[in-house]
Amino acid sequence: MKKYHLYSMNPETTNNQKVIIIGAGPSGINCGIACKENNLDYLILEKGVLVNSLYNFPVNMTFFSTSKKLEIGQVPFISHLEKPTRKEALEYYRRIMEAYDLNIDFSVEVLQIEATDTGYDIQTNGQTYWASHVIIATGFYDTPRMLEVPGEHLPKVKHYYDDVHLYIRKKVIVVGGANSACDVALECWQKGADVTMVVRNKELYQNVKYWILPNIENRIKEGSIKAYFESEIQQIEEDHVLINTPQGLVQLENDIVLAMTGYKPNIPWFESLGINMDSESGEPVLSDNSLETNLKNVYMVGVIVAGLHTSKLFIENTRDHAEKVIQHIMSQS
Repeated sequence: MKKYHLYSMNPETTNNQKVIIIGAGPSGINCGIACKENNLDYLILEKGVLVNSLYNFPVNMTFFSTSKKLEIGQVPFISHLEKPTRKEALEYYRRIMEAYDLNIDFSVEVLQIEATDTGYDIQTNGQTYWASHVIIATGFYDTPRMLEVPGEHLPKVKHYYDDVHLYIRKKVIVVGGANSACDVALECWQKGADVTMVVRNKELYQNVKYWILPNIENRIKEGSIKAYFESEIQQIEEDHVLINTPQGLVQLENDIVLAMTGYKPNIPWFESLGINMDSESGEPVLSDNSLETNLKNVYMVGVIVAGLHTSKLFIENTRDHAEKVIQHIMSQS
């Protein structure tokens, strides 16, 4: 495999740190901006497209956060309403990329990071890069929480919700009882799908958006949306699903299974890199101020810092991560 050294490896060049940022989501973009503002050579590696996680959000999604809270850099986020849509967010982050002329390589998946005498070799699905500092900003949306049941591999099972138009007049099972599951169940029902929810707990998550929770609860009470509580899918077949319920095994005719069970950081991959992770919380063991891992000059930023507590950190309360990391890098100059 050809090795491509991005920058001069001259250790005497104190103002020419060599930074590779893994992930071109909001946190990765913010780190790129901070590098540029501090005259640090950098490159962002993204395995998909710009803000890949946001691109894979539902087509008609509206953010829970206001556009003001999603702003990064010095670029205002102007949306038609207080809370922007997915389409507006994609355009906003594209404008940021253009405004700062960010250095990003797309369709480059990082496979491994190996320490060298002077820094790190970053092995990808193509060439190998080198950097003295690595910032991991991969998010968690690429790693769905699997059902771990027979039949989960079938094409009718989806862990990402895309466009409700696909489910008109379909028999749809929605797995989960939190925000995403409730949103999906309501939208599918409103467009004419036959919706059944399968919820592991005895009730819906009570912190579901305040304007959604009463609506979904009323639809369940009136029978418009069927729901099995304290229940789990046991097996998925081409034309039906088996569900374990308190009343016993239930077989339902089914066209589509939408597993809205959430997402988690790719903890096994982080551990394969040699990063220490808390075995219970899934949080990386970091320096509080610099966000440096146990690997010297390797940092983690964004929502992955919260580990399995994926409702703890968002775009708006991780915007300071870039500044913390870059300040630490600059202090070594």
